[in-house]
Amino acid sequence: MAENVNRRDFLGMTLGAVAAVGVGASLVAMKSSWDPLPSVVSAGFTTVDLSSMQEGEYRQVEYRGTPVYVIKKTTAMQKCEQRDVIVGESSFSVGIQICTHLGCIPSYDSNSTEFHCACHGGRFDACGRQVFGPPPSPMVIPPFKIDGTKLVLGEEGPEYLKLIGKA
Repeated sequence: MAENVNRRDFLGMTLGAVAAVGVGASLVAMKSSWDPLPSVVSAGFTTVDLSSMQEGEYRQVEYRGTPVYVIKKTTAMQKCEQRDVIVGESSFSVGIQICTHLGCIPSYDSNSTEFHCACHGGRFDACGRQVFGPPPSPMVIPPFKIDGTKLVLGEEGPEYLKLIGKA
């Protein structure tokens, strides 16, 4: 059974199809504009597995574009009650590895267990406290929470609130 399709019907169907494609493309564009940017999503949290770290090991990770150090303390290392993070039986030191003087990135010397800032000779101990030179304050502790044997940077857990005195 053949239908007689005239020019007016053909143009109407074509217009309807183009309009449907346009509406679909508009909806896809609106949805993608509502989603957060990939850089925002990826910068939210950084997870560090602490179970594989050996005593005395230093590890640097990136959190929101800044370097963060994690050091698993040995029994010979100085304990810092106000700055140490206890996970299980182990003690860890965590901080943003940026000098509080001019924003340089100090390097960690595992022999002296100190951070040395090459810019103006500032030094920090393994806890992140300034011990020599021009840095006016200790390295900043990033917000974190403990999830089993993992350190989740970016969330304020009870351990972090206790360290900064808000618990």
